[in-house]
Amino acid sequence: MTLKVPLLLCGILLLLLAASPAAASQLLTSISCSPTPPLLPGGSQHMVAYYTINPLGSATFPPGHVLQMQTNLTQARWTIQVIVDGNNAARQTASGSAAFVNGVILSYSTNHDVSFTVTIDGSVPEIAGDSVTLLRMVELDNGGTTLPGSQSLVSRPVAGNASAPVTTVPAVSLSALPLVTTAATAVRSPGFALLSVIAAASLAGIAWMRRRQ
Repeated sequence: MTLKVPLLLCGILLLLLAASPAAASQLLTSISCSPTPPLLPGGSQHMVAYYTINPLGSATFPPGHVLQMQTNLTQARWTIQVIVDGNNAARQTASGSAAFVNGVILSYSTNHDVSFTVTIDGSVPEIAGDSVTLLRMVELDNGGTTLPGSQSLVSRPVAGNASAPVTTVPAVSLSALPLVTTAATAVRSPGFALLSVIAAASLAGIAWMRRRQ
């Protein structure tokens, strides 16, 4: 009787694991941005994100799933290039703030090496916060539900905001500067001598009063 309880618990755990949602198939490996951050409001931006496919089943990617991509860049143009065994395969383009990739073009048998790149060209919004989202990607299942843990987010800081790096200008040592001397001719007004006499007389009077005290 004591052995049946642990076996029953193990069976329940296995059922829960089997019914739990699968993890995401795509893995973000690297990103390149041009120009490099911080981004300039209103400036053009070119970004390439590199993804590899991590097979979780009998295929590299579930053919019934969809990758949904979004960007906050304005006038965005998308290029998605699928690479199979090191060779270019399917390629699709889109424009606007969103793009979708059907899982069929990513689905191969697991003996193939599948990856893809997402290239986005657009403009940084004129009015932006501390950062701007270049790419947000989620995987949707057959029913259009977001797969838990499938989101990948790429955002970069915007120049002129608190998160932008501060540039420090090196201070210049005054001792390192050359000493420049110039000859100067003193120009005195006609009343300068009279003011000197008055000042001398005042000082003499103060000294005489102190001696009397």
